[in-house]
Amino acid sequence: MQRQRSLLVLILVLVIAAIAVIATIPIPLGLDLRGGSQLTIQVKPSAEIPQITERELEGVKKVIEGRINGLGVSEPVIQTVGADKILVQLPGVNDPEQAERVLGGTAQLEFRTQKAGTETQLFAFQTSRAELKVKQEELRKSNDKAAIAKNQEDLQKNNQAIAELFESTNPPLIGKYLQDAYGEPTSQGSNWNVAIRFNQNGGELFAQLTKSLAGTGRSIGVFLDNELISAPTVGPEFAATGITGGSAVITGRFTAQEANDLGVQLRGGALPVPVEIAEIRTVGATLGKDSIISSIYAGIGGLTLVLIFMVVYYRLPGLIADVSLLIYSLLTWATFALLGVTLTLPGIAGFILSIGMAVDANVLIFERTREELQAGKSLYRSIESGFYRAFSSILDGNVTTVIACAALFWLGAGLVKGFALTLALGVAVSMFTAITCSRTFMFLAYTIPALRKPELFCPNLPAASNKAEVAR
Repeated sequence: MQRQRSLLVLILVLVIAAIAVIATIPIPLGLDLRGGSQLTIQVKPSAEIPQITERELEGVKKVIEGRINGLGVSEPVIQTVGADKILVQLPGVNDPEQAERVLGGTAQLEFRTQKAGTETQLFAFQTSRAELKVKQEELRKSNDKAAIAKNQEDLQKNNQAIAELFESTNPPLIGKYLQDAYGEPTSQGSNWNVAIRFNQNGGELFAQLTKSLAGTGRSIGVFLDNELISAPTVGPEFAATGITGGSAVITGRFTAQEANDLGVQLRGGALPVPVEIAEIRTVGATLGKDSIISSIYAGIGGLTLVLIFMVVYYRLPGLIADVSLLIYSLLTWATFALLGVTLTLPGIAGFILSIGMAVDANVLIFERTREELQAGKSLYRSIESGFYRAFSSILDGNVTTVIACAALFWLGAGLVKGFALTLALGVAVSMFTAITCSRTFMFLAYTIPALRKPELFCPNLPAASNKAEVAR
């Protein structure tokens, strides 16, 4: 009994927490519900790179992510499609031409020289930019469009001010000279560096650049799309010849993730491959609103019919299942909000389908309980056996569903992934509510004398079984 009380307290705490999460954290809507633009970007091979591999595709994707951040779009979806395409969904963006202008060009990578006497200014601007980026993340969570736009404007001014502190070499040392860039661990293993390698012409230009900056305290400005992404300095030991050989290491106490990200950015900027917008689609907000309303009606209607059926057919256990089902809906919705799941129309379908699967677990339990009662067992033993015997069937069914969801999420794209994710999360939560909530409420009902009647759990129970329970 003490265990049941503890579980009851846990369920109550979870329900209160779920309500608080739902009330404070809105679930972002996907392109099909909110409206916006969808672009398919074709990555094309070139003479230097005759075949697009996953590595090159990742670099282009990273550059596109950076450009979309410049647009100030909240909850964008960026993913690779096939071997040479990138799908970009921009909820809330109703000007696809602007998105095409921003995303359609090849990234521009350039290594520049810091102007003399600008060290103090650069430090101040970099500190200010870090603060603006932190504020930007906070504003995106608040969804304050005016404040986000103002912050984006301040960031652009800051980036422009930083760019004015640097000047191009002659000739410019740009991305076409870079052959590779990747993160590598230091000898200590706690920090990471970024190794870069130029071709022959690039190596000569890099040697001249590093020779002019060695020991001065001024930085090499690594710019991607005119935004400073790194500012390493050159030690005085390279003052005579610069860094020769076409290879160098950017140090800066990077984490493994930061070093790999910077390597991807550099490779993406260095790609001499053309990209073009293969397709543009615009989804109107009216269509999204209609979809939301229709989905809500469908969900409420389906849930109501299920609740009524459970009470009519299963009596008291059905009522308990209905309570568990409502708790399931709250917990699942709160999980979506906490994990930042972007809700799409197939995602809503997955959620509604998972409600039916949550009921399915209760149906298995209650049918097993009825069989035990009809076999002449006591009410307590029937309830206990019902959960025990149904558990393996519930587990097998849910595991196979999760495997199917994993396959859809791994191999699918776009809206299919949303359906798989919401269904898998719903199945996971339904296991908890069916095994924990329903079980706890069933045994709690058993402790109440007025509810300790077998006919409330199994209508049309044979008289002999009913009398045996009363006698007990």
